[in-house]
Amino acid sequence: MHMVRFKLYSITAVIAILTFSSCNRQKSAENKTITNAIVGLEIGDQAPDLAFQSPDGKTITLSSLRGSIVLVDFWASWCLPCRMENPNLVKLYRQYKNKDFKEGKGFTIYSVSLDTKQKNWLDAIKQDDLDWENHVSDLKGWYSVPAAMYQISSIPANFLLNREGIILDKNLRAEALESRIKSLVH
Repeated sequence: MHMVRFKLYSITAVIAILTFSSCNRQKSAENKTITNAIVGLEIGDQAPDLAFQSPDGKTITLSSLRGSIVLVDFWASWCLPCRMENPNLVKLYRQYKNKDFKEGKGFTIYSVSLDTKQKNWLDAIKQDDLDWENHVSDLKGWYSVPAAMYQISSIPANFLLNREGIILDKNLRAEALESRIKSLVH
């Protein structure tokens, strides 16, 4: 009987600690510098770092883009909604790439392709004028390691990060994405 009570108290303590921890994560990522952020996929979390190859075989890490506002964009050449969203991303990139932000300097996109064929991936980058440099893929399609790390189950999907890699917002498109980026301009 005493052992059962001890276990119940222990479980209650763990739940209380977890609840307190999750409440603390809700602090505004936009207005505070978070030095010991939890690595995760929720707003206010430190985005998991990615390190994958570009079309020319160079490894590009997500963390190498710190200092800028970054949109981590999951897409594929075969995804019609992704391709329809690409003109919006091109417009935003060109408009905001050199702006000063409250949460960083400049705006860039870290594009993660869920393609399986390099030619299709490269053709789509060219056809859609995706003129930023940060394109990566492991060419594993839905078995993509970065997609698994970010728990991607449908595309397009994205994460907007501040200069420190903290998630500010998720899955914004078109006008909503533009409005959110505009709100971050200094």
